[in-house]
Amino acid sequence: MSIKTFLIGKPIETVKEKYERLSKKMGLAVFSSDPLSSVAYGTEEILFVLVGGGAALLNYLVPIAIAIVILVAIVATSYYQTIHAYSSGGGAYIVAKDNLGTYPGLVAGSALLIDYVLTVTVSVAAGIAAITSAFPSLRAHTVLLCLLSILFITIVNLRGVRESGKVFTLPVYIFIGSLLLLIGASLMKSFSVPQITYKELNATTSNIFPIFIILKAFASGCATLTGIEAVSNGVRAFKAPEAKNAGITLIWMAFILGILTIGIAYFSHYYAILPNENETVLSQLARTIFSKGPVYYTIQFATALILILAANTSYSDFPRLSSIMANDRYLPRQLSNRGDKLVFSNGILILSFLSALLLVLFRGETHLLIPLYAVGVFTAFTLSQAGMVKHWIKDKGKGWFKSAVINGIGGIVTGVVLVIIAVEKFSHGAWIVLIAIPALVLLTQKIHKYYLSVAEQLSLERCLIGEKEFKHHSVIIPISGLQQAVINAVRYAKALSDDVTAVYVCIDEMETVRIKQKWDRHCMGVKFIILESPYRSITQPLIDYIDEVHNTYQDGVITVVLPEFVPSKWWHHLLHNQTALFIKGILLFKKGVVSTSVPFHLKE
Repeated sequence: MSIKTFLIGKPIETVKEKYERLSKKMGLAVFSSDPLSSVAYGTEEILFVLVGGGAALLNYLVPIAIAIVILVAIVATSYYQTIHAYSSGGGAYIVAKDNLGTYPGLVAGSALLIDYVLTVTVSVAAGIAAITSAFPSLRAHTVLLCLLSILFITIVNLRGVRESGKVFTLPVYIFIGSLLLLIGASLMKSFSVPQITYKELNATTSNIFPIFIILKAFASGCATLTGIEAVSNGVRAFKAPEAKNAGITLIWMAFILGILTIGIAYFSHYYAILPNENETVLSQLARTIFSKGPVYYTIQFATALILILAANTSYSDFPRLSSIMANDRYLPRQLSNRGDKLVFSNGILILSFLSALLLVLFRGETHLLIPLYAVGVFTAFTLSQAGMVKHWIKDKGKGWFKSAVINGIGGIVTGVVLVIIAVEKFSHGAWIVLIAIPALVLLTQKIHKYYLSVAEQLSLERCLIGEKEFKHHSVIIPISGLQQAVINAVRYAKALSDDVTAVYVCIDEMETVRIKQKWDRHCMGVKFIILESPYRSITQPLIDYIDEVHNTYQDGVITVVLPEFVPSKWWHHLLHNQTALFIKGILLFKKGVVSTSVPFHLKE
């Protein structure tokens, strides 16, 4: 407990939950770090595609960035309406489930859960890439640095919502300020430095039809939109009035994201920055403007930090969404439980494990992970907007037609983008996500079916009045010797029933004789049965005897009392066998048999 308290702090009372909620400024840092951080690699991903089409296609960088910003505005406006219509949170999952049906809701929820895992992996990998760009000697330790970053973010999030907000607020605002400084300095320098053309850089040409390259570049750049839905999923994390504060935060985020996206793309094009495997585009732009001085390293450090901490958006939303789905019985119920710090600890730990696994499998390479990205989030975007259109048509409240048109446009645009991303990225790894989403949907349906079956079987309506009672109670005490723990178990067993039998499995004839002699002196009138075990098995003869007793008293119940001594220190357990635990595990699956332990606590 002392280690746990050191890592995540003291528990928080449930009644203090309202004091753990976020202000708008802190909410911007917690929920917007993912989309804002994508500015650091969005332009680079566009350039990686365009550079394969020759110098002429590189001129489409800025138009593509503008198209992405327009898409950001459409999606943000649509989600602004979602926030006010569904102020309880849940985002695309709740909207699609309520308006389109269970299956579309599960598709949206599954798509988002997968996207949140990928958000962590891409954000952390991109953050470490920024560090290795400034310090190439660290490149060999990429995976280790990624895993350490995930461990840090996990611990911070386990400490609570407000605690994580305090940690992440300053880095987010430093990043925003440093990029605005970079854009401003780039603008000032452009007055004295003429624009550099890509023709001077000997870019290669391509025979691929240009429109396909442009669409592919657009699909890659759409990674910028991931995380925009985070605010709508976490409305309940804001201080009251929740919907108003969440909506304002969403507008701030979209506005800042638009300025940074166009600014970085425009000046990367102005100074003819090309993607480089050993240095990010943002690093090249900063070096071009500031050289390798204090400002350059500040930008790199801020970028690395925001990219790593951008994973926090997923850490805020993955546990919340999974808890909502768990409450609906589509995911394991453990995911709906809050931990000591009023956060969904199990969801946080699962997200960390899955993200770490992906980072190891893909060696922390951003460009290997990016193709998996954005398919899930645009699936959720499309279903959410379609659900909102149906919501407005069904509700027909004030201004419903205008709202339906806005969400309708959002749904059409995000649907088209989804098709483009799925087609363009399919062969590069998007097929994995397109398979993973229906697989997760199938799993959630099986979980739901299981929970419904359990609820039906446990229902009080199935209890029959006058159902027969147990007519006999047999108590069996398995022993391995005779000492105080066994004597305690015998006393307990005698309080349960008059039919008590101690059972000893004979492995050694000499030891069996000694045990029998001791038993005759201390038995307290309890029967003692010796079971033969020619193959030295402890459990099988015991199970056979229990089955024999059960067949004799088919209308009865059997209680197996297990004598156990409890060491004073945890490591002392390693010095003793765990036979009792193994027996309990076997008996758990036998009908009509109950097992219970009688502990005897040892002193130091």
